[in-house]
Amino acid sequence: MRIGNRRFDGGTHVMAIINLTPDSFFAGSRTNTDEVLKRVEKAVEDGAEVIDIGGQSTRPGHVAVSADEEWNRLESPVRLIKSNFDIPLSVDTYYPSVARRALASGADMINDIWGLQYEDNGDMARAIAEYGASVCIMQNQNNISTDENLWDDIFKFLDRSVDIAKQANIEQDRILIDGGIGFGKNKEQNFAVVNGYDKLGRYGYPLLLGTSRKSMFGGNVEDRLEPTLETTRIAVRKKVMFVRVHDVKENARAIYEESKKIRAFI
Repeated sequence: MRIGNRRFDGGTHVMAIINLTPDSFFAGSRTNTDEVLKRVEKAVEDGAEVIDIGGQSTRPGHVAVSADEEWNRLESPVRLIKSNFDIPLSVDTYYPSVARRALASGADMINDIWGLQYEDNGDMARAIAEYGASVCIMQNQNNISTDENLWDDIFKFLDRSVDIAKQANIEQDRILIDGGIGFGKNKEQNFAVVNGYDKLGRYGYPLLLGTSRKSMFGGNVEDRLEPTLETTRIAVRKKVMFVRVHDVKENARAIYEESKKIRAFI
């Protein structure tokens, strides 16, 4: 898997969440242009190998912002991060126009929660292909699946997304798959997907798991670190390549310890 000038050949790696938003569900992830470089520096020191920035919240009940407003929040941070750090930069957006601007400004990957399908004209996939960028294709849907149809719905969506990526000629070693924890799934289904995450390997692409502090764990968002770390340990056991997290140092430590434990049994 390639992102920017980095190649990831195995193991589980940390993607750090940094939000340029006033309303993301975990206040600890929020920052602004003035503070973003300090936040990135801390993430890198703590073990992040990819930075993922977003300009609008996609939490349950969020109010969408326009593409222009999203880019207004992202423009300076993208340029600042790329001019000060040699680390792959992912931009979380489903707007093709924002993706094009971000890629033109130096971003290395688009993290698309609508799996290239938000605008049904192929423009997102074409933009990514034209810039030779990477993409994280996330599974999503507007409605909650029935338990019987859960995996069928996931595969139906991802089948189409992967086909769109191939038709646009996105490079095969620049595609990442995300099972969409917290999107179109109830609590029990989220855990079922986490525990069956290796099923997503049918596509032959590396995987990303995003569970960090999500409502599937219940309770207050401030109390969800330990269950997040347990899903990170599951990711290591299932050979998931990336975990997208708020708490970089703690998750990097969990990856190290779980990997060490696995090696001891080999």
